Amino acid sequence: MTTQFSSNSAQDSVVARCPDRIQFFVRMMSESKTFVLHGNPQDKVHSIHEKIQLLTGIPVSEQRLIYGKKQLQSEQTLSECMITNDSGLHLVGRMRSCWHPEAWQVINDLISMICRLCKGEPEASTDFVNIELMEFLTLSLGNQIIHDAISDHLHIFTSSRVSEALVMLYMSPYQHNKDCAKESIQEFVGSIRFMLPQPVSSLFVPIVLDLCKALQRATGYDDPLYTLCRSSLAFMGKNAKDFVGGDVENSRTISLQDMFPFTAEIAGKLSRDMVLSMEYPSNFGPLRNDVNDFLAFLEPLKVVVKYRMGFPPQILASNPKFTDQVNKIKFLYVLFDGLMTTLIACLKKMEDLVIENKENGGWDQYLVILKELNDISKLYQGKEKYFWTNLKNFRRSLCHLIVRYAKSGEDYGWILEQKDVIDFESRRHLVMLLFPMVMNEYDDIHEVVFDRSQLLAESFVYITHEDPERLRRGLFMEFKDEEATGPGVLREWFFLLSQEIFNVKTGLFVACPDDPRRFFPNPASKVDPLHLQYFHFAGRLIALALMNNIQVGIAFGRSFFLLLAGKNVSLEDIKDVDPFLYNSCRKILDMDPSLVDQDALGLTFVWDVDEMGSMKVVELCPGGKNMSVNSENRKMYVDLLIYHRFVASVSEQTSYFARGFIDIIGEEKVQKMFFNYLELEDFDRMIHGNESDISVVDWKAHTDYKGFQQTDPQIYWFWEVVEKMTAQQRKNLLFFWISMKYLPVEGFRGLTSRLYIYKSNESIDHLPSSRTCFFRICLPAYPSLAVMRNRLNVITQDHIGCSFGTS
Repeated sequence: MTTQFSSNSAQDSVVARCPDRIQFFVRMMSESKTFVLHGNPQDKVHSIHEKIQLLTGIPVSEQRLIYGKKQLQSEQTLSECMITNDSGLHLVGRMRSCWHPEAWQVINDLISMICRLCKGEPEASTDFVNIELMEFLTLSLGNQIIHDAISDHLHIFTSSRVSEALVMLYMSPYQHNKDCAKESIQEFVGSIRFMLPQPVSSLFVPIVLDLCKALQRATGYDDPLYTLCRSSLAFMGKNAKDFVGGDVENSRTISLQDMFPFTAEIAGKLSRDMVLSMEYPSNFGPLRNDVNDFLAFLEPLKVVVKYRMGFPPQILASNPKFTDQVNKIKFLYVLFDGLMTTLIACLKKMEDLVIENKENGGWDQYLVILKELNDISKLYQGKEKYFWTNLKNFRRSLCHLIVRYAKSGEDYGWILEQKDVIDFESRRHLVMLLFPMVMNEYDDIHEVVFDRSQLLAESFVYITHEDPERLRRGLFMEFKDEEATGPGVLREWFFLLSQEIFNVKTGLFVACPDDPRRFFPNPASKVDPLHLQYFHFAGRLIALALMNNIQVGIAFGRSFFLLLAGKNVSLEDIKDVDPFLYNSCRKILDMDPSLVDQDALGLTFVWDVDEMGSMKVVELCPGGKNMSVNSENRKMYVDLLIYHRFVASVSEQTSYFARGFIDIIGEEKVQKMFFNYLELEDFDRMIHGNESDISVVDWKAHTDYKGFQQTDPQIYWFWEVVEKMTAQQRKNLLFFWISMKYLPVEGFRGLTSRLYIYKSNESIDHLPSSRTCFFRICLPAYPSLAVMRNRLNVITQDHIGCSFGTS
């Protein structure tokens, strides 16, 4: 039974004499009692607490008055709390032994101080706000093991409307109040985000959510404090396992729907920024922080949608139990569709801007957004094809973004898996990002001197035994008794050494019969007891050449390339390495089945191997000597033959080559990614160089003059002689000039510098000289075309040494 009593019988007469006085009811929740109190509208809530203490004995510090689902704060007046005649208040009293009285006291004191600051009371302290916030955090973390205790503290914080009070202080007309709120919120949220272990910080997501909502309502989307809190919410929400834990239906913190407005808000901003980036490409583009927040907000949503996509759509749509899941699936779908529509329009506009060379920056986040949309597209039927079809339609834009903005440390496998969508230059750029950067830390480099007559042996010792980390820092080479140093000598060293290690006379590699520039490991290389160490050395050498962007004029056979990629080798893949065996196997497979079954071939499952001049019979499978090849098993016979001839017989050599390559690139999986993401033709261009004859027109267009004028007769004679040279002579001249016989696939445009013809003060009896590091050839002022032709013919002979140049 509820008992009702008045605090003082004399108050009735007072109310009658004072019409401004109000009467209200206070209900004690713990004892089901109600009593009546009276006061003036301007009375502070604190005075009501004191009256209640007189009546009940409950200390003021342990009282909570609730009205309209909000806790009344001590410094508020009855009028500010909207308390009128006959209002009903609820009293919740807790003794010190119950339910975290210290936390209640801290929050009450905090709210009280904020109210005083907002009223502009001169004795109110701004420092107190930050101190109390951090004290509350300390109390909440007093016993991290007790999950419920932390949850209780968070309930105290949220039910007391602390977030609204802090935002009210932030919106205060007094600058010191605004600064106080900003610093306090920043430190409080920052401590939760960065100082707490992830499982604990995720429990505080509701508090940060309340702050974001309150700030958004009060300040709008562009306020820096709001964006900071929103960023923290995104980070904490991404890592909160409660979203996607064992039971996706139940979240112990907040629901994904709470995140929808923020996700949609950032998506809208990104769309606007992308459109603006087309109008002002030089100085405007999507902001990195917005993109990062967007990705973080989407992460738990993608996981949940992916989890729910296992349900048939009709079940999700028809069962009310799954209404929430349908909303999530639809939300992400609409988000994807909207961003893709904007992106397509922007990529179309980008095509024109790239052609007109009107972009100077501002598109650096497009690849990040594209990667996210690619991830989402995989969740919806038909959307992945839709995504890549559009990117293929705007290939120029995508390739421009890759070459201009793709950087080391990011994952671009999602693009490289779609090889036909991008061009060679883009593929090359992306796979080269897999390599560590060449440091060129010359202060930490020691110069290595090689004897030309012992180039292979001395280079083998150095490269094989040097720490890979030191090799990645940069190479600095010099030839014995020669003055030349620097990058030109390094290019020459790579070329000469590669030509020697892949020379068939070394016995390590065999050349493809129909394409002598292509090489494959020699199954008989074991005649050299150090052959595996040399394969390891060759792997390091090729990786270093790629890393330094130096073309060395060799290429790999298709089967060798596939082995390095970790792929199977098929019949069609051996055509270049062994055309005779290829044709034989092709005939076996194409032969009339009846003839095969009549044992017309006379074959069994064996392979005759030449080992050091003697023939050895190897069974392709157990009992192979007694197994005849027929129409049913001939495909198996061919497959086993190819495996033994092109995989098993060179497995050790390939493995050691790969180890050397891995030493430089860093990891085995990265090495396999490198070869998987390229076509063989791509690798040819990267390591071999341009296959076309050297264009004299292109050569001229990329050459400047110092001391000579373009109209001088010596320059005219020089180019006339070059135009009449053979292709090999031009290669020799280019090698003399810049230590390269094979240009990059882009031609002279792909070099790191323009070329220069310098006027030399040497006598006309001297041959030309060069400084290969600086792409410079020096010509005396020869008096005639005949003299010019004679001097150039001398330096372009094949038997002439390569050491004319100086550094």
